[in-house]
Amino acid sequence: MSLPSRRPSRDPDRTVPAPRRARSGRLRSSARRAVALGLAAVATLGVAEPQPMGAQGLGDRLFPMLGNTGYDVTSYDVSLDYTGHNDRPMNATTEITAHATTELDRLNLDFARGTVRSVKVDGLPARYEQHGEDLVVVPSSHVSRGQQVKITVQHTSDPRGKTNGGWLRTTDGLAMANQADAAHRVFPCNDHPSDKAFFTFRITAPQELTAVANGLPLGAGGTRAARRTWTYRTAHPMATELAQVSIGKSSVLFKHGPHDLPIRDVVPTAHRAVLAKWLAKTPQQVAWMERKVGPYPFEAYGVLIANAHTGFELETQTLSLFEKDLFTAEHLPAWYVESVMVHELSHQWFGDSVSPRRWSDVWLNEAHATWYEALYAEEKGDARADLGIRMHRAYEQSDGWRAEGGPPAAPKAPSPGQKISIFRPIVYDGGALVLYALRQKIGPAAFDRLEREWVAHHKDGVADTADFTALASKISGQDLTGFFQQWLYGTHTPPMPGHPEWRPGDLGTPAKPGQPAKGGQPGKTGQPVKLAGKPTPPGKPT
Repeated sequence: MSLPSRRPSRDPDRTVPAPRRARSGRLRSSARRAVALGLAAVATLGVAEPQPMGAQGLGDRLFPMLGNTGYDVTSYDVSLDYTGHNDRPMNATTEITAHATTELDRLNLDFARGTVRSVKVDGLPARYEQHGEDLVVVPSSHVSRGQQVKITVQHTSDPRGKTNGGWLRTTDGLAMANQADAAHRVFPCNDHPSDKAFFTFRITAPQELTAVANGLPLGAGGTRAARRTWTYRTAHPMATELAQVSIGKSSVLFKHGPHDLPIRDVVPTAHRAVLAKWLAKTPQQVAWMERKVGPYPFEAYGVLIANAHTGFELETQTLSLFEKDLFTAEHLPAWYVESVMVHELSHQWFGDSVSPRRWSDVWLNEAHATWYEALYAEEKGDARADLGIRMHRAYEQSDGWRAEGGPPAAPKAPSPGQKISIFRPIVYDGGALVLYALRQKIGPAAFDRLEREWVAHHKDGVADTADFTALASKISGQDLTGFFQQWLYGTHTPPMPGHPEWRPGDLGTPAKPGQPAKGGQPGKTGQPVKLAGKPTPPGKPT
């Protein structure tokens, strides 16, 4: 049974707790994860009366019904049988290995947009019911606390849905875009970034197609009746929202980056020559990021270029998703395109390796990705990419962003029917502005040390705003609780350290196509395009 959420009397998303020692490693206990989400009583409720079957959730402030308590997933094994038609449901099997963190008579999985055909728990048939976007499973026998359970779900995975993410239909196949609340539209899972797990993907498809997924391939794929099975496995734990599977008429291109890091790019075969110059940029971009924050955290990297009109890019783990149009639009400066590539690359450290404990912590992902995107643009670009000008302009707009979307660490809930609407300007340039203010306050040397220690200390784990506050306070030797309280939770933007002359409120004059905006910024208003932090390009309306 997945137990109901319990919220404390004081919302933890609204205030920054006093500095405390940052914790390292993965929070693999449901009880410890529950504390961070305001569910401290969960682990002690195992002997309570059974709850009625129905949808449950972790109580995340932005997505209350997302995720489940009572167990901790250690691995997923997802098998997909693709017929070659992206407008039809495909047969699938998802095998979940988990440890029970309390006594269970039933448990909930997140799953929607598919038909369940059977469920087994430890090899024995289990009863199941669908309640909204929850699949409620009743094992044939009681599950004890600490017991390992293996849940096998035979189901379909339907790519025909048009909203709220999941499968992305390309011109020649499929890719995934599961952020923020959509992995369970592809396969049954505990769909919350606080429960990271290892993944294996097995994709069977017609031989003329190429299938790729997160991680690295496991040997040569088997073939049978003009079909081939591709198998991939991650070497590091991954949040469900970062899963990626691509199937299509693709070429897989291999090269090496720093320290012989395998770099695997996946591109539409028909456009391979046009995209080659951009793919050549990745090794030096990885080296640039390593100089900033330390070693690349995963077993491989690469870009997946989809022949689809998405309006976004996405930091899927080890294989970032990009739309082809980003690289073929002639009006975009090269430095801008490269900075977008660095935005998604930097997410491999910030958001993928170190994942948010709750969705209100998403500013930690996007602020850092925007920060390194902006630093890279300043190094490679022209006067329009000046960091000081960009941050000044963000400061001018910050009060408006806070009114529209809430403060950076307490964003407003998503708009009805628009899950990705939590990705507002306040978590992108508004979040990067917080990092700029922090560097102004503690100095560049302490700030750079903070960045390196943050990703090293929480590698392969989850962390939250309180952890960042604690580590920043420790490294700087200052109590930064009040600073972060104002910058992350205030309705108005605080004074900028080192820039008393800056004033919020002037939104500036919109730029004409190809012309700098007021203050020299290249037509950028801070508004990201949809999902994954791709900033508005110069001269392109938001």
